[in-house]
Amino acid sequence: MQLDSSNFDKIIGNNDLVFINFYADWCRFSNMLAPTWDEAADRIKKDHPEEGKVVIGKVDCDTETSIASRFHITKYPTLKLLRNGQAAKREYRGQRSSEAIAEFITEQLRDPITKITSLDDLKKVDEKKRIIIGYFEKENLPEYNVFKRVALNLKEDCEFYAGFGEVIRPMHPPGESIIAFKSSVTLEEEIFKLNLNNYDELSIWATERCIPLVREITFQNAEELTEEGLPFLILFHHPDDKEIVQKYMNIIQRELVDQKQTVNFLTADGLQFAHPLHHLGKSKDDLPLIAIDSFKHMYLFSDVKNMEKPGKLKKFLADLYSGKLHREFHYGPDPDTPEESKEDEGEKTSEEPSKKPTTPPESTFKKLAPSKNRYTLLKDEL
Repeated sequence: MQLDSSNFDKIIGNNDLVFINFYADWCRFSNMLAPTWDEAADRIKKDHPEEGKVVIGKVDCDTETSIASRFHITKYPTLKLLRNGQAAKREYRGQRSSEAIAEFITEQLRDPITKITSLDDLKKVDEKKRIIIGYFEKENLPEYNVFKRVALNLKEDCEFYAGFGEVIRPMHPPGESIIAFKSSVTLEEEIFKLNLNNYDELSIWATERCIPLVREITFQNAEELTEEGLPFLILFHHPDDKEIVQKYMNIIQRELVDQKQTVNFLTADGLQFAHPLHHLGKSKDDLPLIAIDSFKHMYLFSDVKNMEKPGKLKKFLADLYSGKLHREFHYGPDPDTPEESKEDEGEKTSEEPSKKPTTPPESTFKKLAPSKNRYTLLKDEL
């Protein structure tokens, strides 16, 4: 379907999946992809003819500038998947053949919920993962359909299970559906207490539990994290040092929850991410370390021990937002900055401003972000 401002919101709101080719007519790569995209649409229509399941769409970014801006389109063609009206974290970067695109959609439409056939199945659940379990009287209930929609959106972040009727009778009162969250962090099940038929309420609740406040950055998810556009506050640690990770998570939860809209709280394996440490003038022998990557520069927290002092990490972030970190890196402490208390053992301050301006280390994580250039398609992808 050709999508434009007259039908866009209706289409993305009335279909489980909408896969969109954001293109420009003047772009050679867009023109190369066009026949493949149409062929893929024909395949998908044949494989998934059900109404409301999937739409393969295209948006002319030259004429539909407001839609292109809404989805931050800066290169052509960009392929984005929308689930229940929400853009997936990653752009599609798979092979650009009609077969590969059709298989991608088939995979996206697979049922994200594992059905519980006996209570013994619950004993096999991996409690190290984040899990949402639904207990329902039967499968054809409105609240189960809402549960499925939420599971489709969050299947990459949580594992979803559902049981029905007599199979899970001991787990919920007769005639009453229950949805619960469980993980190694919470140990006990946390029950969803709002309206089970309200998609927005369940989606918000599930998202807050499936996507933790503090996430681990890996080479696999770095791209999607950079796409969120927020600075990183990162704890670099030795992979065996679980204690420091737990302390860091506790401090973030206790002091910095109100900052989650402006920064991504992350942990990183300091052995895998040795390159950012090198930019900071550090090595694995200096772990653990805390740093901010603003996507322009990196700034090192003075001493990881100081994170346990109330307000220290919050001030570190505040100094980033105010520009103080950047300014003081170049020119030394601001004239009106009081000297740190000698009780702050291990935290260093300059005795006087630097005479010669210096440059903070450049961001290394911005290099893992998606390219801002147009895609170059390989011959075997078309």
